[in-house]
Amino acid sequence: MKSHPILIASFLCVLIISCKEHKEVFQLIPSDHSNIHFSNRIIENDSINPFDLPNMYNGGGVGIGDFNNDGLLDIYFTGNQVPCKLYLNRGNFKFEDVTDIAKVGGDNRWCRGVAVVDINNDGLPDLYVCTTILPDPKRRQNLLYINQGVNKQGIPVFKEMAREYGLNDESFSTMATFFDYDNDGDLDLYITVNEMEDDRNPSVYRPKRKDGSSPSTGRLYRNDWNAQLHHPVFTDVTKQAGVTIEGYGHSATIADFNKDGWKDIFVANDFLSNDLLYINNHDGTFTDKAATYFKHTSANGMGQDVIDINNDGLSDVVEMDMDPEDNYRKKMLMPGYNYQNYINNDSFGYQYQYVRNTLQLNMGPRIEKKDAAGDPIFGDIGYWSGISSTDWSWAPLVQDFDNDGFRDIIVTNGYPKDITDHDFIAFREQAFAYKSKKEVLSKIPQVKLTHYAFHNNGNTTFSDVSDKWGLTTASFANGAAYADLDNDGKLDLIINNINDEAFIYRNNSPDTSNYLAVRLIGDSLNKNGLGAWVELYYAGKQQVYEETPYRGYLSTMQMDPHFGLGRISSVDSMVVKWPDGKMQVLLNVAANQRVTVRHDAATGTYHWETHGTSGQAWFQPIDDSARIHYQDSKRDFIDFNIQKLLPHKFSEYGPAMAVGDVNGDGLDDIFIGGSGANPTTLLLQQRDGRFVSKNVLPGEKKKNWDDMGLLLFDADGDGDLDLYIAAGGYGNIPNGPAYGDKLYINDGRGNFKLDTTALPRNLASKSCVRAIDYDHDGDLDLFVAGRVFPWNYPKPVSCAIYRNDTKDGKVKFTDVTATVAPSLLNIGMVCDAVWTDFDNDGWQDLVLAGEWMPVKFEKNDHGQFRDITPSSQIGGQVGWWNSITAGDFDNDGDIDYVVSNLGENSFYKASDKYPVSIYAKDFYNQGIVQCMLTSFIKDRQGGQPGEFASESRDDLIAQLPFLKKRFLTYNKFATATFDQVFTPQELSNAIKYSANNFKSCFIRNNGNGTFTMEPLPDIAQYSAINGMITDDFDGDGNLDICMNTNDYGTVPSYGRYDALDGLILKGDGKGKFTPLSILQSGIFIPENGKALVKLRGSDGKYLIAASQNKGLLKMFALNRGCYFLPVNTDDVTAVITYKDGRRQRRETGYGNSFLSQSGRFITVDGFVSSIEITDSKGRKRNITLN
Repeated sequence: MKSHPILIASFLCVLIISCKEHKEVFQLIPSDHSNIHFSNRIIENDSINPFDLPNMYNGGGVGIGDFNNDGLLDIYFTGNQVPCKLYLNRGNFKFEDVTDIAKVGGDNRWCRGVAVVDINNDGLPDLYVCTTILPDPKRRQNLLYINQGVNKQGIPVFKEMAREYGLNDESFSTMATFFDYDNDGDLDLYITVNEMEDDRNPSVYRPKRKDGSSPSTGRLYRNDWNAQLHHPVFTDVTKQAGVTIEGYGHSATIADFNKDGWKDIFVANDFLSNDLLYINNHDGTFTDKAATYFKHTSANGMGQDVIDINNDGLSDVVEMDMDPEDNYRKKMLMPGYNYQNYINNDSFGYQYQYVRNTLQLNMGPRIEKKDAAGDPIFGDIGYWSGISSTDWSWAPLVQDFDNDGFRDIIVTNGYPKDITDHDFIAFREQAFAYKSKKEVLSKIPQVKLTHYAFHNNGNTTFSDVSDKWGLTTASFANGAAYADLDNDGKLDLIINNINDEAFIYRNNSPDTSNYLAVRLIGDSLNKNGLGAWVELYYAGKQQVYEETPYRGYLSTMQMDPHFGLGRISSVDSMVVKWPDGKMQVLLNVAANQRVTVRHDAATGTYHWETHGTSGQAWFQPIDDSARIHYQDSKRDFIDFNIQKLLPHKFSEYGPAMAVGDVNGDGLDDIFIGGSGANPTTLLLQQRDGRFVSKNVLPGEKKKNWDDMGLLLFDADGDGDLDLYIAAGGYGNIPNGPAYGDKLYINDGRGNFKLDTTALPRNLASKSCVRAIDYDHDGDLDLFVAGRVFPWNYPKPVSCAIYRNDTKDGKVKFTDVTATVAPSLLNIGMVCDAVWTDFDNDGWQDLVLAGEWMPVKFEKNDHGQFRDITPSSQIGGQVGWWNSITAGDFDNDGDIDYVVSNLGENSFYKASDKYPVSIYAKDFYNQGIVQCMLTSFIKDRQGGQPGEFASESRDDLIAQLPFLKKRFLTYNKFATATFDQVFTPQELSNAIKYSANNFKSCFIRNNGNGTFTMEPLPDIAQYSAINGMITDDFDGDGNLDICMNTNDYGTVPSYGRYDALDGLILKGDGKGKFTPLSILQSGIFIPENGKALVKLRGSDGKYLIAASQNKGLLKMFALNRGCYFLPVNTDDVTAVITYKDGRRQRRETGYGNSFLSQSGRFITVDGFVSSIEITDSKGRKRNITLN
């Protein structure tokens, strides 16, 4: 039989390319098949190297467009030292290099980004190429290739016309982005600039240049039509538009962030320079509001995208940085601890930024004055989502690559010469004295990695599917784009590599998921409809897309918006909103097609409007009307200077708050804890609703202690509220007088006198203080929580029970812990506690939340306490439990609990299999403990998790210098698991704790002495939670929760926990919760939130007050009316019966949640029929309501 090698080879190619059952989503097309042999090859020499040109390996981009209008998308690659290349798509993933005929080779310039745009609106896509690096300004002039149409062979031919169009920009440009900034209908241009000045270190703190004088400032060009030339000429309006802030720009994305109908500009900047968010002022100017919209950003901002990742209709921001995933790379790259950066940020006015990818989730508009909706606020959930660490990353491609209805993320990464490698840096500092530059360059390690694919799980989390999806080939990749190269409804990948051939990946995802593509045909000034919004609505869901192809890094995506639909076969409605205000709605649009939508067919109109909340929110801010101007101004004590490797501060927890009527006028007042020069403050409520600030405590002028827990209670039985202040903090000498608590006796008129003999001596650093009549003798006893052993974290400390032995007016409390509650001695580090009757036996028990502890249950057995945690069925759940609130959340007649934790949006990830641990010991016997945290991290990319030190070699050696000889190189430390860092003898007698649960949780009381722990909704895991209030805010008879959130006292290298802005969870009466948006709740507490208390306003309003560390006190009023039922001093529980027969149990203790004591009253409404109240001695009284 005669063979036919050509036919066999062709068959094999077809088999390779067309196989639909390939197990991997992406299939790398061999270059021998595609004919794409482009490689962005870079050759170093004495003047072109990463020492002299730090940006030389920033790579090239990809431009997608149908340049010959044959219905197939073509590819353009930019080259640095090699010519750019244009490949025409000939079908079946075969391409033809037509660069020379098309005349788009880049003119021997160092080309960076490429923007595809129909700049003259003739229906032919043009190319605008950014150039950089070269010292000759003429060789840095950007290139504009105008498409002249196809020649006789069907190949498009271009003419370079940048000068004629006014776009021969000579700045060190990175990427160009076309958009209509002035709403005149035509496309203007923003150019991202990244120029490294020879005399400036880009990472050294200095005053920002905001006047446009820096050469590394972006450029804005206005499109001005020239009638004589019959094409636009662009005018540089950079300075007059207010685009004047410097930055080492890598990318810019256009989006209408505040949905006001005017396009804004988000710029990702490298090094010290902050990212910029230029908000359009509607008058041709912009104002940078990055610090208003974002609480922090990535430090080395590379590529980014602004797009909705969770289908809530709001655009989010994905930004790349260079944090590695695996331990080896982390330790070779990780900078040492540097709190000075925080100080410098504040001193020089820089926004906080961290070395990791960020996913800024759009939380929606904030609430502003007069109940109005303001600018949106974003929260970084990169750690929570699972995308924070992808090494030296460049392009994020955010699209639905498997068509399941949720947008996925693909990340390119790699760097040919890792000049940040710590061992190389140490080598370099010495090597230049005796080695040539060439020799030194040869020692720089490479960062050649496989790229990342993240599948969107539909709940703001992503799963790493890099290997599963077929991204297993390593390269130095920069610019990348997605495009449907074969018109099969699936997005393929195109990647520009340094020193390797470009990658073309075919998308082989199964055909079981549907899609919809949209072709926008705009008007005569904007042929491709850039800036249009496309919205899909189907099956109760939505997807939105704001049309701009300039996304990711240095690249232009396909123009047509793409939507994955999963199993949906038809879209109920598709709404297209054009930039000029026209709109059209298409109904019942079938899936699996490309729908063409024309501007000239639009008959409807729309308007972007920002509406006030009009009382629809549950609460509204009343800071101004209440004349609340309290500002916490505590000094910045640096705990890390004492114990370098603490996981967080202990000096940044206040201010605490306590509510009660201190002067007997029938109005609720607020005490606010102080510290240092910030005295304890009383906010005295007035009849007109104002609060007047007063300092009423003696001896506060030279305060050297920190107030932690505050408690208003009747200590002496005279009918008024006295004040207990639990001393805490970390900065003072351990066991010194600064940690002594204070009891101030009230004369009934709000005048206080310190009683120096009433309290037992207790010099522990404390957290909360709670009161109850635990022994049923008719007076209020105390629980006092020990928080931390200053300078010796995490040594355990004791909590205390103080029995009230007041007699004949002489106040006296006796420490009876050893007798009645010995299990509280050296119990650990307790953050919060609540008196509660968890078994309904009429005796108030204790539930404790603490760090490196399980939630502890102390049963009160007729005045004697015993620890029943081991039998609770949740005693193995060890976390950093921070706050606890009690309530009958499932309406079954017993008390459940909500406990806050670290959350899951941090570097620290804890589970049963992979716990987070701490080891601690006083290695030098000097009275200061050295502590070290460990986490389970992959050893190398694609490797297995091992237990490694969480901090860097430098930080560990700074704390324990003897380790330097053991780890002379970073490489040796980077490969050492924690059990290889220390010998067993060195860790003998060391403290070790392990945590396996960092979720904030609902604890369901099973009613038989056991409990079930269930995670709170995902959003409650985005940040730390502190003060909490449990009440029925919406009057549906079910308990809801209001939360004060965030923690800024964190390790600088991992960053603040700041993703939330306060939070309300609406209860369903069954133990499940639904989060409310800011607009729905009306609660907006954006900073370092701490205590949270409820009180009664003078006008009968239900009020909430929230403290913020180093921030303003916030106050909110409930918008619905309700009734307040005051409770007596010794009341402990209430059972509410509703008119529909439901019953709910509540407790009325003194103090509830982190550093908070709310007013003691029960909220009722017209749906309540009766209330049965029980006091500490079991006496009951019934109240019937009409």
